[in-house]
Amino acid sequence: MNKAKTPEPVQKLTIGALGKLADVGIDTVRFYERRGLLPAPNRTTSGYRLYDKDTVARIHFIRRAKRLGFTLDEIKTLLRLQDQGGTKAEVRDLTKHKLAEIDMRINDLERMRTVLQELARSCSGKGNADSCPIIEAIAASPADNS
Repeated sequence: MNKAKTPEPVQKLTIGALGKLADVGIDTVRFYERRGLLPAPNRTTSGYRLYDKDTVARIHFIRRAKRLGFTLDEIKTLLRLQDQGGTKAEVRDLTKHKLAEIDMRINDLERMRTVLQELARSCSGKGNADSCPIIEAIAASPADNS
């Protein structure tokens, strides 16, 4: 005989349980709340925070987006687009902007690497640091480098 299943009650998580499931500290959860990345949780009569299980997935989303280089403000925008029915074009535009920033950082890093390689080649590595061409180049005023 089939018994009708009663819907399971929505399980609420304490901040400690949420932190464990999401693999973050409770300070991180509180920080994400303050930044508006997590919705305000329900509270018990004694003031304890109680989170829905879907908050774990939201924290995982935030962490993956951070690893991809998105700032917390950009992640907040992504979450808003997801929550409020934004368009794929908006998400793509935000991602293209992030790619442009990453390309600029890569160019800057490549330029820094080239300069440091040249400086490393110019230094014999012997003697006192007081006449080191690397130190002299770093200490030079901007007008000296033009």
